[in-house]
Amino acid sequence: MPEDLVAGIDKARLPKHIAIIMDGNGRWAQEKGQDRLYGHFHGVESVRNIVEGAAELGIQYLTLYAFSTENWDRPQQEVEGLMSLLVDTIRKEVPTLNKNNIRLHVIGDLNMLPDFARMELEESLEMTKANTGLNLVMALSYSSRWELVNAVKNIGIDVKAGRINPETINQETLEQYLSTSDFPDPELMIRTSGEYRISNFLLYQLAYAELYFTDTRWPDFRKENLYEAIIDFQNRERRFGKTGQQIKEESPLT
Repeated sequence: MPEDLVAGIDKARLPKHIAIIMDGNGRWAQEKGQDRLYGHFHGVESVRNIVEGAAELGIQYLTLYAFSTENWDRPQQEVEGLMSLLVDTIRKEVPTLNKNNIRLHVIGDLNMLPDFARMELEESLEMTKANTGLNLVMALSYSSRWELVNAVKNIGIDVKAGRINPETINQETLEQYLSTSDFPDPELMIRTSGEYRISNFLLYQLAYAELYFTDTRWPDFRKENLYEAIIDFQNRERRFGKTGQQIKEESPLT
């Protein structure tokens, strides 16, 4: 039962930021003899359920990989259907986001989105910007390699303009130019549907994240699956390059 799983979660050690690769919509649909859009449509219910579960637990940041730059190469009918589903879903969900104090953010190359989709997103961002609860980050038309190239270009522009001394460029400089500059790095990354890769998703930001893979297709992924991932996360020892003994010595519980 979900309540039993929640009881097993240490609320004092929740991951501040969870990132999810929502994989398996198309395969879930095909297994049911339906077209891929059928799977994407049912995947929306999983998004609602997981956002609700994360907000109830007190997770501060939740990033969902909704559409990659590589997804533009999919069949045109599927891409157009996804864009329409995206706009329709966001339009319908804004009142619920506001009711639950959830703020929407978007990262990615939004210039690639159709005008109607970009306008709908901008309106939704504006309508939820005063909310102070869960930060829901949608990665749309996003890829990490695009993000890193874009960051390097912008750093180069600022170096050429004299705004940055190249001798002072460090890790913090690069982080300021990433799409996620306003967010902490994810501590837990979940991928559904049995694939064991991160597919060009937050390559820099996931450097020290715990990775959790499940065979569950995204349309079947629910709160209890999220709770299981968090419990697994809390059972791991996060060392950040240190030894286990060092971590124990630094722990306030020792």
